[in-house]
Amino acid sequence: MNTPNQLPEFSMGGAEGSNQLWNYVQSLNPEAVAQMSRPASAEVFQVMERNIVGLLGGLPSEHFDITIATSREDLGRLLASAMMSGYFLRNAEQRLVFEKSLKAAETAEESAE
Repeated sequence: MNTPNQLPEFSMGGAEGSNQLWNYVQSLNPEAVAQMSRPASAEVFQVMERNIVGLLGGLPSEHFDITIATSREDLGRLLASAMMSGYFLRNAEQRLVFEKSLKAAETAEESAE
């Protein structure tokens, strides 16, 4: 059993690892998934969009009939990669907000002196 601050370990080797990852994703609370999936800024949304397009390929669908075929294992790797990118971007977004808050607090403190 996992503690709230601990992520389960997933081995991406074979069907067992893919099933564990799928079971974990399905076990998440839908509200939590929605909140985690929604970036707080347009900039982060654009970075996430570009990252996913880069992973899948960048041909414009309006000019090409695009079909993506993959194996279950590769789809699991793609999901894991997207999740890791999301964690990274979320942490970067939180740090940016924190740094802006610190700068605002410092400016307010200097103004008060």
